[in-house]
Amino acid sequence: MAVEVLITLGAIAISWLAFTWLIRVAKVTVGTAIKIAIILLILQLLFGIGPATLWQRIVEFSQQLMDRFNS
Repeated sequence: MAVEVLITLGAIAISWLAFTWLIRVAKVTVGTAIKIAIILLILQLLFGIGPATLWQRIVEFSQQLMDRFNS
């Protein structure tokens, strides 16, 4: 009987830790997504840089990095 209580308490503690960790990860993820959306909106409105142009530049930049590290 005592072992079952200890196992239950351990399971509750582990579940609580996992839940709080999940909430923290969700908060950080949402915060990062909002920051990215704001940056994209500013680029679009102030500079006229659309998502396709930005994505193309990101791909070119990653290609340049790969070329630099591979040579």
